[in-house]
Amino acid sequence: MNENLFTSFITPTMMGIPIVILIIMFPTILFPATNRLTNNRLVAIQQWLVHLVSKQMLSIHNRKGQTWALMLTSLILFIGSTNLLGLLPHSFTPTTQLSMNLGMALPLWAGTVILGFRHKTKASLAHFLPQGTPLALIPMLVIIETISLFIQPMALAVRLTANITAGHLLIHLIGGATLALMNISMTTAFITFIILILLTILEFAVALIQAYVFTLLVSLYLHDNA
Repeated sequence: MNENLFTSFITPTMMGIPIVILIIMFPTILFPATNRLTNNRLVAIQQWLVHLVSKQMLSIHNRKGQTWALMLTSLILFIGSTNLLGLLPHSFTPTTQLSMNLGMALPLWAGTVILGFRHKTKASLAHFLPQGTPLALIPMLVIIETISLFIQPMALAVRLTANITAGHLLIHLIGGATLALMNISMTTAFITFIILILLTILEFAVALIQAYVFTLLVSLYLHDNA
């Protein structure tokens, strides 16, 4: 069991060719575009959820920030659907890869920062030095604020990676323990199985919450700079 603990985090290949791009593109199939006047229940629920989340996240933005509506909506749908698909047996979760999460966090963070320096230069520079700072603390505070600014994308990526990876490892460990305990004590195995079911339900919630948190933080960065 220990040898296969991290097997699910290895990038899958087919005939020696990585197929992670196909896996990343797969969630788009779950959100079909329709030209019908009356949609079915699945599409109607999807559209209602998208409208609800978009309205909540974009309510704090001005008109310039609301131009990111499509980007933020696509981001939360992609991360949420990818996290949920990763809970299926024998599947691969791209969001457990720090490189991929950094690939999402860095361009979005850089876009918000560049937007802030372009349109709100004085306000963006003012973040490096709070008002009323003593003269002796100015160099230290500028360094601290600069580090905190550049650590934001890393924090975004690490938070998502750590939460998704930890949940998958717990499910794997408790599932292996349940199988091992079936030959020892069925009562203990049944209790462990109940814990596994509860943990799986929790992971469904974590998958959606982490998608929302990631997108919300990007939205807040945009609000501070747009």
